[in-house]
Amino acid sequence: MTQNAARTLPAPGRPTPSAPATPPGPASTGRLIGVDLARGLAVFGMYAAHVGPDPSRGGATGFLMELAHGRASALFAFLAGFSIVLMTGRRTPKTGRAGRQAVAKVVIRALILLLLGTALTLYGTPVEVILAFYGLYFLLVLPLYRLSAKPLAVIAAASALVLPQVLYVIQQHLPYETGSGSLWTWPDNADGLVSLLFTGSYPALSWVPFVIAGMAVARLDLAATAVRIRLAVTGVCLAVVGYGGSWLALHLVPGAAAALADSGYGEGSSALSAWWSDIAGYPTGDTAAWLLAASPHSETTLSIVANTGVAVAVLALCLIAADALPRFRRLATPVIAVGTMSLTAYVFHIVGIRLLGVEELPGPSLHVLLGFIVAAMVFATLWSRFFGRGPLEWLLGMATRPAQYVK
Repeated sequence: MTQNAARTLPAPGRPTPSAPATPPGPASTGRLIGVDLARGLAVFGMYAAHVGPDPSRGGATGFLMELAHGRASALFAFLAGFSIVLMTGRRTPKTGRAGRQAVAKVVIRALILLLLGTALTLYGTPVEVILAFYGLYFLLVLPLYRLSAKPLAVIAAASALVLPQVLYVIQQHLPYETGSGSLWTWPDNADGLVSLLFTGSYPALSWVPFVIAGMAVARLDLAATAVRIRLAVTGVCLAVVGYGGSWLALHLVPGAAAALADSGYGEGSSALSAWWSDIAGYPTGDTAAWLLAASPHSETTLSIVANTGVAVAVLALCLIAADALPRFRRLATPVIAVGTMSLTAYVFHIVGIRLLGVEELPGPSLHVLLGFIVAAMVFATLWSRFFGRGPLEWLLGMATRPAQYVK
């Protein structure tokens, strides 16, 4: 699969959700429903990136498909941090035996995701499966679970500023296939932990800032309207700084756009689209001008800042809408249901792509995308009405039961 497709991933580390069909009441419940609503939107964004029409078709549909690329996966990574905090104690981190058991649960889930992600990768679909990367993110950020919102936010900001540059330097010293058409297409021997950390489609060095930012937000009093409004404003500001900063840099830094074009990114003025879009591809040569891009999968500081802003704003708006608009919440019940079982929904689309024999993604037909969305909503709504947790979420919960024996 091309790297401009969004990579997304369910967040299986969340406690048993309330059945979305009957949301019981006040702000605290609305808070959880808002998170599930955000997860459901991220699932549909992933469907759009993987089976929806190619953004290159243009028009309104192409624009919407391009919006999903990368931003949906960033939202999932952001919500992964939320899941870790929910498992280990949201407002007050668990300590003592309860804390050790919570850590054990996170570790078990992470290892299962590593194994499941590897298995789905070997399944042979054109999708770049994110689950193994996701499992590694869990393990890398777990030592931070006792920190409060402020130090987590500081660490997220520092990692966003530093790690992309570190990743860029490391990648320049690793071999890559010069004839492959992309600076980040690596030979077969660049796999395993090297791929998960540096050379894969979602390298941990540039993706853990999303997870840490999600942990910081999860520590806040999300029942408070003022907090939600500040989050929405903060998200918009971050997106403007990230995308706007990239636009200015590519237009004002002498030779930046030309360097991208010379390295094989787009043709002529299309290199300027790197401030927000993956549609023109990736450079085929070594150019530091790429660090000025903010396209969703550019793995740069500006990209992380922008996509974190989008994720924060989407979550804040979902939290506000889930509480303030009861009629909207009822209408969004199928989307919320998908969000409560996002791991199941993710695996469903991988299996569906394989069974349909799809060999190139994104696909050309809008009908295929709509079919996936409708099927996921119908299944999730019916399942949650009778069982609550999704089938894979239930199995994952069963697999973590040994953690209760930790002393």
